[in-house]
Amino acid sequence: MRLAKLAESLADSATLRLNATAARLKAEGEPVIHLGGGEPESPAPAAAVRAARELLDKGTVKYTATPGIPMLRQTIASQVEQEFGRPTKQAEVLVTAGAKPAIYAALVAVLDPGDEVVFPSPFWVSYPEMVRLAGGVPVPVTAVDGGFEPRIEDIEAALTDRTRMMILNSPNNPSGAVYSEGLVAAVVELCERRGLFLLADEIYRRLVFDGRTAPGALCYSRESGDEGRVILVDGVSKMFGMTGFRVGWAVASRRVIEVMGNIIGQTMSCASAVGQVAALAALREESSYVEELRRDLQGRRDLLVRELATIPGVRLTPPAGTFYSMPDFSAIAPASEPLSAFLLQHTRVVTVPGKDFGCEGHLRISYCGPAADVVEGIRRIRWALDQSSPQEIEFGGRVHVRDWDAPV
Repeated sequence: MRLAKLAESLADSATLRLNATAARLKAEGEPVIHLGGGEPESPAPAAAVRAARELLDKGTVKYTATPGIPMLRQTIASQVEQEFGRPTKQAEVLVTAGAKPAIYAALVAVLDPGDEVVFPSPFWVSYPEMVRLAGGVPVPVTAVDGGFEPRIEDIEAALTDRTRMMILNSPNNPSGAVYSEGLVAAVVELCERRGLFLLADEIYRRLVFDGRTAPGALCYSRESGDEGRVILVDGVSKMFGMTGFRVGWAVASRRVIEVMGNIIGQTMSCASAVGQVAALAALREESSYVEELRRDLQGRRDLLVRELATIPGVRLTPPAGTFYSMPDFSAIAPASEPLSAFLLQHTRVVTVPGKDFGCEGHLRISYCGPAADVVEGIRRIRWALDQSSPQEIEFGGRVHVRDWDAPV
């Protein structure tokens, strides 16, 4: 059977694949510790659950308008205006079934075949594949110092006459880096000077630590109205732990939102009405929820940093936001895929290979699960990699013996 070459060339999602592996192993009774996840363990806000239940009890769950429920769009517009100090109208908001469709619709709306999209590395695993699906060419930019924030000079050097868009994801998945105000402002200025669209994926921007704030791209844009080239992407999945409700959105110029809405209308129709009323309730009524989640994640971040520091050879730049870290294991094992598979086989700990994020030699380790899982997961990893550890360890109700000399 012949299928489309582009479709067959796409890689599956590393995180979704590992989620499936972890679920299968758990179902088989294996003592799996999942440090590769991308969703907070906390339940959805009570107001969101209550609003969803009330709509379901009515039994009239129907289509909504493609751009979303008017009250939800207006609430998003009002919050964007309040946060960024920019007048924002309801017509400049498009609600989608999660942030992914918003990103993909933006790419389809902007790119012609062969157009290039530039973004810093490490990057979210879906960016290159979605760019390719939209007919574009992904162009990652790696920091020359091996860190997680490139210089604006490196980014500008990657631009060509085929560059059409840039993507800036801060706070960053997978590294947890929060890009500096200087870089964000410079990227916005560069895009507006060169006539490029900027997709600002800021879905983690309220989950930042140590009293910091995440500079938002809209704060630095000098363009407004139909001339605006910044496309802000956000949603309730991360800041409210509402991954399963599948509600995200884009905020952009009226013209861009109109075209993106046509794309969504012809492919997905609309986001779920149940998810939208739940998202509206969360945005309106649960102002303390995000701060409680942020504070809890900061505590787990600190715990992870402390535990990882006990593994010889592992280096970590402490994440400033999100619930991900990107420790460097290259001194122990330079190839991340074999290392991740090794840890899963011998310790039943799930991690995500850095190769999938453009960051070979690293593993993405999440700390959004239970604190006890963070401690236990790193304990097992340390046992597997540190040759000075005891030969035996107990987990999952039995004793395991380290009978290898090297991790790969």
